[in-house]
Amino acid sequence: MASSKWGKLDGLIVNHGVLAPVKRISQAEVEEWREAFDINVFSAVSLVKAALPDLRSSKGRIIFCSSGAAIGAYSTWGAYGATKAVLNHMAMTLAVEEPDVITVSIRPGVVDTEMQRELREVHHESMDRKDAAKFAELKSTGRLLRPEQPGHVMAKLALDAPREMSGKFLSWDDESLARFQDA
Repeated sequence: MASSKWGKLDGLIVNHGVLAPVKRISQAEVEEWREAFDINVFSAVSLVKAALPDLRSSKGRIIFCSSGAAIGAYSTWGAYGATKAVLNHMAMTLAVEEPDVITVSIRPGVVDTEMQRELREVHHESMDRKDAAKFAELKSTGRLLRPEQPGHVMAKLALDAPREMSGKFLSWDDESLARFQDA
């Protein structure tokens, strides 16, 4: 669609996902994990595959919205963390397989989104108390990030990420991303 309207596609931001199932592995059904992978991983693969021809032509960029849960475990977040880890590996793989397309995976931090509301209001009983308390405190003390903070970084990266970042997993506020952050 972008290439038909504007003649090319410069970048793709893959920013979607579900947290469910928010259950211990021993309590989750395989089908629940399969659904999480369908939404969080296989739809991302489909988006990337569809965009690659245009991104190769434009020497474009792919930005994955990952999570700190990809590298640090929370009880009951196994499916979510696993799916986000897959995105990080996809970024590394695409950096090797598609040298003309720059691919970066970004950890957005703890952002004030619908997912955070669900953590506090829906999933808090399934989570370990200390984790539920952490997220509730972040909200009550005003320490959740505004979506625009990591979003601005991802948008700028989609247009101008340098080659040396391809395949990397970086936090939105990483020092190497200073020029992409709002002043």
